[in-house]
Amino acid sequence: MGLTKITVGVLLSMVLLAIFFAHIVNVLSTSPLPNDDIPKENFISFTDSSDNLLWFLQISDIHISLFRDPMRITEFREFCHLTINAIKPSVVLASGDLTDAKTKDSIGSEQLEGEWKHYRDILDESNIKKRTLWLDIRGNHDNFNVGSPLSKQNYFTNYSIQGKEHPRSYRYQIKKRNNVYTFIGIDACLEPGPRRPFNFIGHLDDLEVKELHSLILQTESGPNNYTVFFGHFPTSCILSPGNDNVRDIIGRHKPGLVYVCGHLHKLGGLIPNMYTLQQAGFLELELGDWKDNRVYRLLAIDHGFLSFIDIQHRHWPVVLVTNPKDALFFNPSKENLDVIKNSTHIRILAFSLSTIDYIRVKLDSENWEYCKRVKGPLFVTPWNPRKFLHGLHRLEIYVRDVEGREKYETQLFALDGTKLSFGILPKIALMSNASILFQTMFFVTLSLSIVPLFVIRYLHRLVAGGQMVKPKLRQSCCYSLLQKIWILCTVDRIFWPIVLYPLYLAVGPWTIGYLVENHLGAVFAWGIFVNNTFLPGAFTYAYGFLQLITFQIPITFIMAKMVHFRFQEITIKTGKGLSFKNKIFFHLPFSIVFVMQVIMAYLFWLAYGTLAFILGPLRTWSLILAAVLYWQSLNLPEKCTRKASEIWYVSSSGSNVTQENVDRSAIEKSN
Repeated sequence: MGLTKITVGVLLSMVLLAIFFAHIVNVLSTSPLPNDDIPKENFISFTDSSDNLLWFLQISDIHISLFRDPMRITEFREFCHLTINAIKPSVVLASGDLTDAKTKDSIGSEQLEGEWKHYRDILDESNIKKRTLWLDIRGNHDNFNVGSPLSKQNYFTNYSIQGKEHPRSYRYQIKKRNNVYTFIGIDACLEPGPRRPFNFIGHLDDLEVKELHSLILQTESGPNNYTVFFGHFPTSCILSPGNDNVRDIIGRHKPGLVYVCGHLHKLGGLIPNMYTLQQAGFLELELGDWKDNRVYRLLAIDHGFLSFIDIQHRHWPVVLVTNPKDALFFNPSKENLDVIKNSTHIRILAFSLSTIDYIRVKLDSENWEYCKRVKGPLFVTPWNPRKFLHGLHRLEIYVRDVEGREKYETQLFALDGTKLSFGILPKIALMSNASILFQTMFFVTLSLSIVPLFVIRYLHRLVAGGQMVKPKLRQSCCYSLLQKIWILCTVDRIFWPIVLYPLYLAVGPWTIGYLVENHLGAVFAWGIFVNNTFLPGAFTYAYGFLQLITFQIPITFIMAKMVHFRFQEITIKTGKGLSFKNKIFFHLPFSIVFVMQVIMAYLFWLAYGTLAFILGPLRTWSLILAAVLYWQSLNLPEKCTRKASEIWYVSSSGSNVTQENVDRSAIEKSN
């Protein structure tokens, strides 16, 4: 028995879905293979020595602002004075969005020199250059409305620590005893840098990819033990040309332990701990913002093992266990469990505004043990790892300083490779490709907004030509909806604008205006042309998706309702008008959508100016389209409804059924 077309379609859909979900599972897998290429002699046993230990800090998304939350500046000054003095890090990574760069109304975006002066003055006041190595790098806010690295608006060059010598990606190496530590900053800011919101996704162009390869080659050709990559954008938010993406570049560098970043601000609190282990074999750790959350990060590389903890500003003491390592963050491609199994001491870093009084630790149900200070912040206590070779185990730590500040922490560890799982949301946020996700959202929504209309229009042709019987559905919401959309699809003066507008959004320019400084440019779904440069589309697709969801799809349903109402008004001819109350409810849906579009158009005008507002099919012209369609739907002439009458008010046998059990009161009730 042959397969029907429907069966073939169902089977094909199942296969495609299976392939899609298999791809998703593969993308979100966090199981890099152990790296057997690392020589055993590179692993140094944990003892009670303070050698082979480096700790450093990360701070991100500071957003120094002239107009909002002055406590950001006050508490950032505290961080540079008190926190740096207490922790004494060898390095501080400032991973972008150093300033806010938003106008007073929070809509426009431009570089404000006053914000950069605050940033520089705080670093100068705290004498930061003499107390630590401060490595700052740009974020998208530091690049709003910056035409080029030579632009006067590029205040990062003049007011940051590294900007004058390293305007984009760069590397720094520090040597401590016998170890060399390399820090490579990845600048993925768009060049030129548009105003918001089209500056959300980063991009490594060919020149920057070559520069990154060069920095890694320099690192590999000289002495180096461990490499830390840092930047503003998560790897999920960085576009790169060809197949050589930033994850592969980092992953091929064997000494690379981690990529630390910011930018996503915990997704508004939705993902407070945004960490994952990339398939390429390195940890990726997004740090919550200083802007609203006042969070910074302490990291340590202890005998080749990377440990970290995220800390709320003003919360003391600060405690970080470096041995045994947290089971969640163990990386089999970079770290060897035998080192922990053969270690002699538990190792803890502890800091506070006053001297640490004592530290106690407890393993599973064993007794509490006191730790002794070795040197600086390092505390140790002997242990026997052979007692904990199987399964997960719990380490509890209690710290107290001489002024009575206390901290209690717990940590799970495993010496047999037992793995804990990262959450699904952090995996999606850090392991997906935001550009592909936005493209998919846009084109799927675009298809859903027009394909059903074309299908119904084609079905109408078949029914009208006698090649198909009109679909028979029981009286229900689905029946009513199908009838309304079907009638809309027969009215050319409504149908074609409704379907051509979203098709235009996929190919045509959305706006033409001054996108960067005084440079004219054009925005398309697939990219931006400005200052003789093409910036590939990424967040533009998300912006287009928002337009389809908030305007195109609602206006389609509203037009279907209006055309159906006008169709019944012409067909039934009761002559009775709507009451005032029903008129309000009748016009309310369109009013809401129209007002929302007016607000969005106004915000776009504030962001990009008058020219972009006038030459803006995406926002401004859509208002004209909506108004014209609405007026047309309410004033359709009778000739426009004849095609629909052939199907919906004439039975297949030819008998006239225009006087169905529909009256004006029913129409009012439905609205």
